[in-house]
Amino acid sequence: MPELSKETTALLQYLLPGLLAAWVFYGLTSHVKPSQFERVIQALIFTFLVQAVLPIARWSLELIGTRIPIRPWDSGAETIALAFIAVFVGTSLAYLTNKDSFHRWIRAKGFTTRASHPSEWHGVLSERQGHVVLHLADERRLSGYPQVWPSEPEKGHFFIVQPGWLSESGEHQLLSGIEGLLINTKDVKWVEFIDQSKE
Repeated sequence: MPELSKETTALLQYLLPGLLAAWVFYGLTSHVKPSQFERVIQALIFTFLVQAVLPIARWSLELIGTRIPIRPWDSGAETIALAFIAVFVGTSLAYLTNKDSFHRWIRAKGFTTRASHPSEWHGVLSERQGHVVLHLADERRLSGYPQVWPSEPEKGHFFIVQPGWLSESGEHQLLSGIEGLLINTKDVKWVEFIDQSKE
């Protein structure tokens, strides 16, 4: 295995906070990890955000240190601060993404019509966590509450709690003694969302 050059090692060390922030972000959201090139670009953007917050963190910690001395600000303290800031940045962006907070705000201002969710499928299911009817490929209908749903419509499973089969007449036959059913998305033709106010 060839050795890394000093320049490559220095670049990786510089990008580590951004890579850590991206790792936290993708670990806490349903977004699919992009290609390697896009990951490097995102690591650069996250590194920029972390480096922008670092002077504020240093000033705050030095201010606190005048009252409660912990340790001097050196390269070790800076590394620890960078790691904490990277985790904070990744967690904050994941929270805003999962709640669709920032995109909801800019949609209200008319800047975009997009949401922060990875797909319309995931956005609808995450925002409407209520009673659904899954129309299966074999013409059966399963009623219940999705506790877990796939982030993509092509693969994954629904975990439906309080499941029951719906008859042709609309009669709900609750499956007693069953905590839930795991349904493959390949077996689902469409998902019907029940209006909670009319139940």
